[in-house]
Amino acid sequence: MSEINSQTKYSSAITKTSGGVHERWRLIKDSLARYGVVIGGLGVIVAIALIFFYLLYVVYPLFISATAESVHQYQVPEASLGKTVLLGVEEQNEVAVRFTDAGQVIFFEVATGKNILTEAIKIPEGAHIVSFAQGSPNNEGAVIYGLSDGKAVIVKHQYKVTYPNNIRKITPILSYPMGKEPLLVDVSGAALEKIAVKIGENASTIVVRSANKIRMAHFEKEKTLFAEEATVTRTDSVLDYSAAEVTDVLIDKDERNLYLLASTGQLALFDIVDKSSPVFVNKQNILEPDLKITSAVFLNGDLSLMIGDSSGLVSQWSKVRDKQNNFSMQKIRVFKVSDKAVIAINPEQRRKGFVTLDTDGMMGIYHSTSEREMIKERIGRSAPLSAAISPRVNALLVQSDDNLISYWKVENEHPEVSLRSLWQEVWYESYPKPDYIWQSSSANSDFEPKYSLTPLVFGTMKAAFYAMLMAMPLALMGAIYTAYFMTPKMRQYVKPSIELMGALPTVILGFLAGLWLAPFIEQHLAGLFALFMIIPLGVMLFPYAWQYLPKDFQESIPEGWEAALLIPVIILSAWFAFSVSVPLEGMLFNGSLREWFKSEWGIGYDQRNALVVGIAMGFAVIPTIFSIAEDAIFSVPKHLTVGSLALGATPWQTMIKVVLLTASPGIFSAVMIGLGRAVGETMIVLMATGNTPVMDISVFQGLRTLAANIAVEMPESEVDSTHYRVLFLAALVLFVFTFVFNTLAEVIRQRLREKYSSL
Repeated sequence: MSEINSQTKYSSAITKTSGGVHERWRLIKDSLARYGVVIGGLGVIVAIALIFFYLLYVVYPLFISATAESVHQYQVPEASLGKTVLLGVEEQNEVAVRFTDAGQVIFFEVATGKNILTEAIKIPEGAHIVSFAQGSPNNEGAVIYGLSDGKAVIVKHQYKVTYPNNIRKITPILSYPMGKEPLLVDVSGAALEKIAVKIGENASTIVVRSANKIRMAHFEKEKTLFAEEATVTRTDSVLDYSAAEVTDVLIDKDERNLYLLASTGQLALFDIVDKSSPVFVNKQNILEPDLKITSAVFLNGDLSLMIGDSSGLVSQWSKVRDKQNNFSMQKIRVFKVSDKAVIAINPEQRRKGFVTLDTDGMMGIYHSTSEREMIKERIGRSAPLSAAISPRVNALLVQSDDNLISYWKVENEHPEVSLRSLWQEVWYESYPKPDYIWQSSSANSDFEPKYSLTPLVFGTMKAAFYAMLMAMPLALMGAIYTAYFMTPKMRQYVKPSIELMGALPTVILGFLAGLWLAPFIEQHLAGLFALFMIIPLGVMLFPYAWQYLPKDFQESIPEGWEAALLIPVIILSAWFAFSVSVPLEGMLFNGSLREWFKSEWGIGYDQRNALVVGIAMGFAVIPTIFSIAEDAIFSVPKHLTVGSLALGATPWQTMIKVVLLTASPGIFSAVMIGLGRAVGETMIVLMATGNTPVMDISVFQGLRTLAANIAVEMPESEVDSTHYRVLFLAALVLFVFTFVFNTLAEVIRQRLREKYSSL
């Protein structure tokens, strides 16, 4: 007996020891799982926060204010050689140039003012300089001097860069593109009181005001295949215009338009495509009666005129075609830069910005498209006379009337972006009215970037709307039927099959949508519309016909499998819809539904449009919504449905009043997750639409989404450029939108859960 008791105690001790080990091991695993879940959750939160702050870090410089710092001040180099009529700076900010009214050209160091080279322009004896003008600032530095004997001298200041001993050396060069001998512009020998020039590779145009007439001389080089030297053909013409009040003459870079301005505010526009006979376009007043034009220059690209007046306003005027297809100059925008008269406007050479100087010594830097005032600084106590901004817009030279030149360093990286240019309508050059436009790049260096995010956000919402319009009814109705009405055996086949659809790569869906679905819908548009009418009709007629089938046949179909018979019904209905659409389209719509839409309603049709996106992206979203919603409906406790049926409710009443309400948090989550998938989809939208950033609600027009735009343009954007940072801003907008929308969705889901948890 004692042996039995000792063995029992021993076995009990072993059991307790074994149980204690297992209990401790279970507690350890429980702790590891708990900490793992906590660490994983915190890791997700940290990752999301890091993504947000990185996007913010890249985007933040877009909205930093520009700065200007006065670095050095020195005496005007060779001040005794005449008054400055033009200052210029080369790209590296090492060498500057000063043209004087005496025909002297002085090259000097930007940082110190030390003289590098001085050259005198050859002026014929008995003649003197009367006028001066600059060609396009980015046209290799061409300038022209008008003389008192009707002649003109054209020179270019250029800079040769060499690297002796791996040290950069910039050598200034003064060249004569039309020869050192002065060109006779006015054959009568009258003084060239006002002058303008445009120098092209094969053609050049000079326009002057002399003896109260506007004369134009056009030179065109022609080189034959066998000739060693090109021959120059000259065309002269006299404009039929009273030139007495003309104070400014401007020619655009394409030598197609001539602008004549009077200080009183009159602007005359001439079409000079035909150089032998210029055509007067129109004449208009651009200032209030009491104001005077004090400065007039082209903005970069020569599509807009910047007009400074005596009240301190700078207005931008651009050539716009009106509804009658006639051109006129329209005032796009106005900048209030000062309370004093604007004496100088210097356009940037590579962007749509400009520098202003007023009589009170205030210097301002502005950007036309974004309408931003970047910098406003007082340059000194004396009135400014002339200014020059470097091609890279990181240096500025300003000469004042006390014979001092101030050298300023400028930081102005991203002036093209403002809240207005991103989200509001902007009146771009040559456009008939303000609009929302996204066009980030062009082959032309004079291009005006258009960074409106509004059409991209609109395209994102449009694509998501049409995708959800297709996916939600099919996915939710399918989930309800599969979870509540379908037999378990059939559900085992249907649910995995639909979930398998979610495994299809979106690039394959986009490829099929773009190369097969889009052309198919274009050819069978009427059939597609017929499909939405005939399939529901066929599905409704099938149950009606079912009751007339033989009872033996009805009973041979297992209960719950009747829905499988709808598959051939749907296929036959679709075939019938596309078959009957061809004769119906010819009979009702004169052969083409697309042409009927255009002629009757003015609705155009693009092959790759929102309809194609809605079908393709809806197909991709259906598995997500279906799977989550079906699980939510199927997980409704059985005692709720059984109790409802026991109380006399029909299956449909039970589903609507009990099942759907109880499963509503899960159904809502399914819809929100599907919407998030649609908003962030990239490849389908990229391949199935024309990828055009247009704002048109029509289902037959294309679109561009934020995600697709980032995917297309990010690989070709320059790192840290404005374009690059705006793309990150688009990503930030998409991130914030998704985060806010999902947060609100979660709040609503929790409230629905609390409301119906008592059922």
